[in-house]
Amino acid sequence: MLDLFDAAPISGLELRDEFVTPAEEEQLIARIAEVELIPFQFRGFEGKRLTHSFGWRYDFEDQSFAEAEPIPDWLQPLKIRAEAFAGLPADSLMHALLIRYDPGAGIGWHKDRPVFEHVLGISLGAPTMMAFRRREGSRFKRIKVPLEPRSAYHLSGEVRHKWEHGITAHDALRYSITFRSLSDLGRRQSGLG
Repeated sequence: MLDLFDAAPISGLELRDEFVTPAEEEQLIARIAEVELIPFQFRGFEGKRLTHSFGWRYDFEDQSFAEAEPIPDWLQPLKIRAEAFAGLPADSLMHALLIRYDPGAGIGWHKDRPVFEHVLGISLGAPTMMAFRRREGSRFKRIKVPLEPRSAYHLSGEVRHKWEHGITAHDALRYSITFRSLSDLGRRQSGLG
């Protein structure tokens, strides 16, 4: 496990243990349970995870990007803390995604959509591994990092744009809250820039 004195295994990857307290984790999980989560849809397939977007949403069925209901008040303190962790100005994180991973759920290899820039995730519930890969010739370089309960990660720069990432399937209930800033493309498509 990385701590404050370990070098990140990939440029642009920042990890922070105990980003939230055990009491905050319990409260956040309870609040997520109150939100209507729907199965993730991807090009006609239904994922094993349940999601809900705030602020903005990207629809993988029709590849549309549109405004969603505002980020709720109960997520605002966590968003502010995430912006500080990433060194971002206030109100930079304009998208929040809640995810419930039932046992056996994970996320396959992907890069976040180009309408988003900074990606900050907070891991709640069961621990898991976040895997990264980058093509090098005919092979992939691969790195795995643990995501402990209550930890946070920040993806920017090289790890955000040159590496794919995924979440390995696990055998216990897990939740995550992911905040994203809009890229220049996202700002243009949203009419904000």
